[in-house]
Amino acid sequence: MHFLRTPLLALFLTVAGITVPVTLQAHPVRETHRTLHTPPPGSAERKGILDAMRLKIKELHELDVVFAVRTMRVSGSWAWVHVLPRSKDGRASYEDFYALLRNVNGRWLIAEIPCTEPDNPDCIDTPGYFRRLARRFPGLPACILPEEASVR
Repeated sequence: MHFLRTPLLALFLTVAGITVPVTLQAHPVRETHRTLHTPPPGSAERKGILDAMRLKIKELHELDVVFAVRTMRVSGSWAWVHVLPRSKDGRASYEDFYALLRNVNGRWLIAEIPCTEPDNPDCIDTPGYFRRLARRFPGLPACILPEEASVR
């Protein structure tokens, strides 16, 4: 527990009779559910997130799409998004698209696109997927992630 080191050192030095000025530093705290929000339609934050996702679909599949947003959960610099891509003319629908995004220097970037293949043990539908995802991305606020059973 890193946050205890400075106070414990100060306590030890005090008990030992050594006086040393100690400056307590604020350490990063894992973000909590209190910061969870969904950016409203038309907001710059929502546009930045969806533009990053559109760019990835264009890069991977050479498609220009619009999205119906199913889920957009943002906390701090992290976002979990589930969208339903559609062609701009509305005639074609594509496979659900999920992504974990991170805001780096004011720009939303795709951190991970989960596998959605059925029966693949590393994909979004497998038990423990979100626990493993959180381990791969330290600092990822758990409040943005869906409950495992409610993904699909």
